[in-house]
Amino acid sequence: MSTDRYQRGLDRMMELVSTEHSNTFDHAKLVESYKSLDAELSDYIVSFAFGDIYSRTSLTQQEQTMVTISTLVALGTEPQLKLHMNVGFNVGLTKEKIVGTLIQCIPYIGFPRVLNALTLLKEVMAERGLSPESAD
Repeated sequence: MSTDRYQRGLDRMMELVSTEHSNTFDHAKLVESYKSLDAELSDYIVSFAFGDIYSRTSLTQQEQTMVTISTLVALGTEPQLKLHMNVGFNVGLTKEKIVGTLIQCIPYIGFPRVLNALTLLKEVMAERGLSPESAD
């Protein structure tokens, strides 16, 4: 696992992890949690997702995260959505940007999934010590 792709992915992944909010579930913890199931799975996640895809420079970190949040809302994958909402805050997205991203999904995904995502956002904010009324 000491390939250039893996190291590039590991470096990129660690850029998205918050040292301030160590109690939140992040990509490093995700990768670690799957090592016992299959040793190569962590390599796939780090090398492909982060070494190849997240290391691309055509989108900013914030844009990548907004696309990811939108996609996860559409798929209804709330555990991964929660992780990426945390990433959003870690890369400097504000509550307004995340809420705006979610509202933009309503015509394409529908109210139920977006309302579920907004509820999840409130949970993420509470875990981070942010009030729903706060600006960030």
